[in-house]
Amino acid sequence: MSHSDENVPPEENQFEIMAEHSLTRRERFQELFEEWLVTPIRVVWSDRRTRVGSLILLTYVLMGTVGVVVLEPPTSGHESTIPPFTDPNYILGTNGLGQPILEQIVHATPSMLKMITAGAVFSSALGTVVGTVSGYKGGRFDRIAMTITDIGLTIPGLPLIIVITAIFEPRSPIIIGFLLVINNWAGLARSVRSQVLTIREESYVEAARCVGVSTAGIARREILPNIMPYIMISFVGAARYVIFSSVGLYFLGILPFTTLNWGVMLNLAYESGALFTLAGAHTILMPMLAIVVLSYGLILIAQGSDRLFNPRVRARHAEGDVADDTEEERSTSPQADLLG
Repeated sequence: MSHSDENVPPEENQFEIMAEHSLTRRERFQELFEEWLVTPIRVVWSDRRTRVGSLILLTYVLMGTVGVVVLEPPTSGHESTIPPFTDPNYILGTNGLGQPILEQIVHATPSMLKMITAGAVFSSALGTVVGTVSGYKGGRFDRIAMTITDIGLTIPGLPLIIVITAIFEPRSPIIIGFLLVINNWAGLARSVRSQVLTIREESYVEAARCVGVSTAGIARREILPNIMPYIMISFVGAARYVIFSSVGLYFLGILPFTTLNWGVMLNLAYESGALFTLAGAHTILMPMLAIVVLSYGLILIAQGSDRLFNPRVRARHAEGDVADDTEEERSTSPQADLLG
């Protein structure tokens, strides 16, 4: 110890100050629980967009889990088409085959959720990893990764999907979800790389690099929080692409009619002439409404995601200082309005 340190009383020596209280395992668990679950829920619930969007998404999750247990699979229960809201046994009516539309929508939800999850997670995760590592590391990996990315961008997605599905006839919703976004990740990788190239030159990233923080630590703590709103919007964009693409391919008959899907419902309604009769209009409108509402819920969640990943907003909600959403707290980031 130096001579100057010896002259400093023990209680004033900054290098010998010890923590008065160490956190127990339970207290550390409570802190993590507050940081990763309670605070995000507070942020989500304080914003009308994310609140409504989360409730819509939760409704579809319940339809795909609890609903398929409560409601029996759709069967031909009536000889003619029943209009909606006229029979308590068939709330949304029946189609030309006598099948209840509500049960059809509910039992088509699980496969749709599996396709959305598989496709959106695969596209967002691969694009984020490739773009982040390529933009931060640079060098040979960047050149190779961007060459592969450019090749992926030049491949026409929909014709490739049609050819692959026609050859292999996939029946698993998860496999279909992967195929629908087979080259969707490339655009996200390019965009993420462009943002990382700018962020890596910031002073706080340079400071983290100087103190010896690993590349993975810098990416996780300094880079990803800044691009998470954009990643979330890309995730929602991929999810909506899976929804519309799968419905379209099922409607056209390119995907096999083995799995109940909203596109199959639209196909059956079209074949039965629902476009030309008012009595059968609900057989087309109801599955379309299910598609539109799910897409709208995802858009609302994406628009409010900027606040969810904003450190200042999270800190205020963690301290309990913010009870309701205010206009001053609303995100003004252009990323939050990309899907508006």
